[in-house]
Amino acid sequence: MLDKLKGSKKKNNKDSPPDLRKNGEKESSDVGGKIQDLVGKISGKANKSEEKPSSDPVKKARPMPKPRIKPKGDEKIRLKPKDKPNKPIGAKSGSGGGGPFGRKLPGDDDDQRTIIGAAVFGLILIILVASGYYFLVYAPYQETLQDAKATKLNEINAYFKGPLAVDPEKQALLADIDAGVTPEQVLSVDVIGPATNSWRTYQNQQLNTKKDPFDRVMIVYSTDPSAPEQNASGSQKNVIMKASDAQRFISQADATVLANMEIQTPDTVAVPIIISRLQAAGGLISVGNMVDVYLRVSPEEEQASAPNETEEGEEAQPAQTTQTPASSTPQISGATVLAILRAKDSGTIDARVSKSQSFSVNELVSQSQREQTSSADVEQLLRAAASGGFNEAETRALLQNYGIKLSDFERTSNLGELDAQYLLLLEVPRENVLFLIQNMDSIILTVPTQQAPNWMINELKTIYG
Repeated sequence: MLDKLKGSKKKNNKDSPPDLRKNGEKESSDVGGKIQDLVGKISGKANKSEEKPSSDPVKKARPMPKPRIKPKGDEKIRLKPKDKPNKPIGAKSGSGGGGPFGRKLPGDDDDQRTIIGAAVFGLILIILVASGYYFLVYAPYQETLQDAKATKLNEINAYFKGPLAVDPEKQALLADIDAGVTPEQVLSVDVIGPATNSWRTYQNQQLNTKKDPFDRVMIVYSTDPSAPEQNASGSQKNVIMKASDAQRFISQADATVLANMEIQTPDTVAVPIIISRLQAAGGLISVGNMVDVYLRVSPEEEQASAPNETEEGEEAQPAQTTQTPASSTPQISGATVLAILRAKDSGTIDARVSKSQSFSVNELVSQSQREQTSSADVEQLLRAAASGGFNEAETRALLQNYGIKLSDFERTSNLGELDAQYLLLLEVPRENVLFLIQNMDSIILTVPTQQAPNWMINELKTIYG
């Protein structure tokens, strides 16, 4: 081993390692120095003493190859690019590929046609699916949504009209309807609730400002809310009631009623009419009663009036009762009876009541006889009291409410003068005066049970307990 480190070799020994020392260099017994020289040769660095030219011009030392330096870890690793297909020999650089001399291969053309066909088929399929979805799903859904919105808009226009056309609640409801994305969401918008609250507030304000000195108001309503406003005059009705009753009515009604009524200050006129007992509610009405006025039109007269209107035209239309259309609602509601006069014939009194009784026992006879006679003319008594011939106080006490007392006695006895005539003084709205005068012979007065006289209330309590 020591011989190997020293570099000694034999000429005829092939297995001995080569002598790495330079020519002309003496052997050194320093092992550390030899190892340092060996490391310097491997790293390619030699001492200055070793760089001296050799004295032997023929033999020249062969330098050791330098080791390869490995790349450091911070350098980026470059990926190997994808291998491109070898270009056929003879193919031009500007040609689309294929065989030599710029010709395309048959397989490339088929692949291109397949890709184009698949793209066209996919595009057609997408168009068909989109069209089917639009016409079968989207369009019907949008139509249903628009119908729901139109229904709610019509409902809003029906309730928020007139003085409430610009109410803030209307704008809020319109915004809620526009924001609806489904028919269920649109139809769930409550319209009648906010409309009822707004109308109650408005009508109560009108009630406080439209009262007359007698604490009454007149309510104008329409029996046909669907009729246009310009043609609604024929279906308008009037009713006069107390302010307290009107306030209770407003608190109980909803927007379907409150939106089609108007509160006005009563402008009334007292109209005298002469009617029969049948027309005067059977003669069982008294001063202060509230009555409804209906128009009595027979079917024959109603049919007879129609041809006259068509044949003669507008010029030959007389103001007759047959031309007034019949209605299930009263023509005048809440008319007040200010005075009632019974015909003079009802005041003629000629009555005699007699009672006799006789007993006979053994020629003993006992007789008893009683007779009452009354003969008077109420009209003459009234004239005498008015002229001062009789005591006015006594006459008034005797004849107080003679007419209603007579009617009440007739009612309890189920016997009365049916041919009696009555003169009534009715308080009605001014616009109904002409109707009442022209149709005096065809009207009938009725007494509503909500404002019934005392005798009717007692009878109802007796009948129904």
